[in-house]
Order: sequence, then structure tokens, then C-alpha cells
Amino acid sequence: MDHRLKKNSQFSYIYKKGERFSTEHFTLFVVKSRFECYKIGFSVNKKIGKAHIRNKLKRRLREIIRKTNVPPYKNYVLMAREGAEAVEFAALEKEIKRLFEKHEKHS
Repeated sequence: MDHRLKKNSQFSYIYKKGERFSTEHFTLFVVKSRFECYKIGFSVNKKIGKAHIRNKLKRRLREIIRKTNVPPYKNYVLMAREGAEAVEFAALEKEIKRLFEKHEKHS
């Protein structure tokens, strides 16, 4: 099943209505959904670097999310901040898991 958000309108809605959780390199926006699965979108600004750098970061993020137990009935946007592209994979994984734990404690 494809868990990715693709439409600009979906991203806009989550930015406006969603709760925000932040760490040093990421901001997570969360909105409740009526569907059983979760949907997630990745936002990587051009300030991060050229296309191949942004794409590499998004591939790494998708792999981390695939291995992470993401809570259902929610839609997410994971926004990368400057500096995220330079972080090692293991540190990225740890930070994203911490971000989802922060969100679960709040829910």
C-alpha cells in the first residue's frame, strides 16, 4: 500500500490544521484522519541543496518511516530543516523515532 501524500492541497491542509512537533533537523505536522492507515509526505526545501541531495534525503526518510511503527488514523508531513542532509543515517533514524515518540506522548 502506498502511504505517501502527493497533492499540494493535502500538504497545505496539514500545514494549516496540523499539530506541530519539532526536533533539531525536522518538523512533524500531524492531522487526524478517518482512514485506518496513515499517509505521510516529505517536504525538503531547496535550501537543503541540489536535487540529488534532496532526493537522497527523501529516500533515507522513506526507508526510516518504512522501518518505524507509525500510528494509524493520522496524516503526517515531515519537513526537513537545513543541516538534515549532513546527518548520518543512524542519527536521522534516532531523531525521527524521537519525534514520533514526542507526538505519541502528546496524543
